[in-house]
Amino acid sequence: MPLKTTDLTLSIGTLVETDTATLVSGAASAEICALIQQRGVLVLRGCPMDDDQQLAFTRTLGPVLGEKSGDVYKVTYDPRESPDLYFYTPGNFFWHIDRTDSLVPPFLTMLNAKRLPDTGGDTEFANTYAAYEALSDSDKALIDRLKVVHRVETSFRHVRNLSEQQVAAFRAHEPMVHPLVWRHRDGRKSLILSTSGAEVVGMDKAESEALLQRLMDWATQPRFVYVHKWQLGDVVMWDNTGTMHKAQPYAEDSGRLLHRTTVIGDEPFDPERELAAA
Repeated sequence: MPLKTTDLTLSIGTLVETDTATLVSGAASAEICALIQQRGVLVLRGCPMDDDQQLAFTRTLGPVLGEKSGDVYKVTYDPRESPDLYFYTPGNFFWHIDRTDSLVPPFLTMLNAKRLPDTGGDTEFANTYAAYEALSDSDKALIDRLKVVHRVETSFRHVRNLSEQQVAAFRAHEPMVHPLVWRHRDGRKSLILSTSGAEVVGMDKAESEALLQRLMDWATQPRFVYVHKWQLGDVVMWDNTGTMHKAQPYAEDSGRLLHRTTVIGDEPFDPERELAAA
């Protein structure tokens, strides 16, 4: 079955209409990979998948990232479903790129809606390619060679009532330094923004905080954002190399459950560091 596509906003998000068999077979995977890099977020509706089908489809897009709990990760506050994730779930409510604590982040992430809350719990996505491209020339020149220190613990600075165990675990992650402008292999550029961004290298604290907040506000304007209102069975996937995301608040006891699979990336945050190490 061929793909039928409908753009959901001007700059981000596309509805893809097809069937589960086409997705699992891999027949459309090359087209899907190209489309997700163009549009940032793809929404698959009416293509129900169990875990085996979701994994089979994910593997047609690239190697699957294994987690402690297995290749399918359960995103939920329910400790019976995913006791490890409960530890990190509070960070999901703030704008972020996944795995800024690594040199090479995941390429794409896929969520499959299994249980949904009565209210809240929708997911927002921001296109960091479009946000960069729309910057003024003066801002592009200002940030062109700046680098930012990213810390896992900084991702949780707005979260209240963290346990001592959580704080210790977050601080155990080594800080990473990434460029503010991601120079991609295809020649495009995007912003590396995330709540893990702690400070700009070489700037005083006030100036650094002001710049990072101004860029975050810029990149999360409505014109760069798609808000996905979940329906049961929805499969949503996004390009983690050019898209930030966050969940809208929902009740911890709501039972919200999404099954996540992730494709390993091969593009480092800092290609110049990769060349220097070669």
